[in-house]
Amino acid sequence: MSKPTTGTLKVPGATLHYEKRGSGPVLLLIPGGAADAGLYEGMAADLATRYTVVSYDPRGLSRSPLDGPLTDQRVEVWSDDAHRLLELLSPDRDACVLGSSSGAIVALDLLARHPERLRRVVAHEPPLLEVLDDPAPHRALFAEVRETFREQGAGPAMARFSEGLGGRPAERATELPPEIQEMASRMHANLPVFLEHMLCPFSSTAPDIPALRRASHRLLLAVGRDSRDQQPLYGPATRLAELLPAKVEEFPGGHVGCTEHPKEFAKQLLTALADA
Repeated sequence: MSKPTTGTLKVPGATLHYEKRGSGPVLLLIPGGAADAGLYEGMAADLATRYTVVSYDPRGLSRSPLDGPLTDQRVEVWSDDAHRLLELLSPDRDACVLGSSSGAIVALDLLARHPERLRRVVAHEPPLLEVLDDPAPHRALFAEVRETFREQGAGPAMARFSEGLGGRPAERATELPPEIQEMASRMHANLPVFLEHMLCPFSSTAPDIPALRRASHRLLLAVGRDSRDQQPLYGPATRLAELLPAKVEEFPGGHVGCTEHPKEFAKQLLTALADA
């Protein structure tokens, strides 16, 4: 697979590293959790047959350094970053966006605030706990994971996270296929940022339901076929689909289906984008 071209974009408070491949309309891929642009490496070549595929390292992660000290991260700031990337790389036409996990929270905020810039947004398992009927136990779990990180470090925190989400072994939750092994060490280094400064602030964000309702025809909410028993991951998307209303669709794999089944995930994503 050909290497992407890389670039940087100076944004307020940070410098973003981005990667671009293919041609056609822009498809912006927003990673989640401790991941960076490499999260989508297994899908990028297939997606680039129809789109200019843009992936990037969010601020404070991997190759996108902050100008100042690390503090709790804010969804609207990350959404501004994504919007600036679109202004740079797709200035004259609307774009498509895929966001995964916390990246899906960013994608939804981007859609709420800049619907005219977007043709289609696919939000895969945004852990927006506040839309659930009873967010309290899940909020408590996420806070416990953060506290475990503070007291014991990233390894025990991620193990507690995996256990709390349904008992999947910790090593399964962070297992990466060969195409994106290069990201593994960067992702490990990013875990403190995610656990201390993203997990709780992002998951406690309340989405702008009225704005999303107005743009719901541009939105596809995606869930993982293997996530059905993981309420804080699967539940918010299905609840949003009822509230807006919007379409919801099951994709291959679980919360990180784009790395577990990249070919199948890419094929379904291309079909969903073509239907927009």
